[in-house]
Amino acid sequence: MEVVNALGRRKTAVARVYLQDGSGKITINNRDFKEFFPTAILHYVVEQPLQLTDNLGKYDIKVNLKGGGITGQAEALRLGISRALVKIDPEYRPILKEKGLMKRDPRMVERKKPGQPKARKKFQFSKR
Repeated sequence: MEVVNALGRRKTAVARVYLQDGSGKITINNRDFKEFFPTAILHYVVEQPLQLTDNLGKYDIKVNLKGGGITGQAEALRLGISRALVKIDPEYRPILKEKGLMKRDPRMVERKKPGQPKARKKFQFSKR
């Protein structure tokens, strides 16, 4: 099987995923994913599409991750892996879609407005 690549994004994080047959090794920026993501919750998030489609340990995944924080990066990687699996076998799509793994999360940080301390917070109003 040739290398299948896909893109996943979340907030400002971008994950470029390269998936090929192998032993189930996930490498992120030339580091093991368990070393890259410190908590078990993030390990679960990354492995979720593989567990749902019974592909844990079947593919080697190489990832380039940029931007964002660790949670955004983990969720971007999850979307990238989901998209790559669907490219391999379109029958995985309904399983992943049902769990909400095929949708790009559109929520972004709102920009700070001029004359205000934050995006929505206002300075205290004074009548006099």
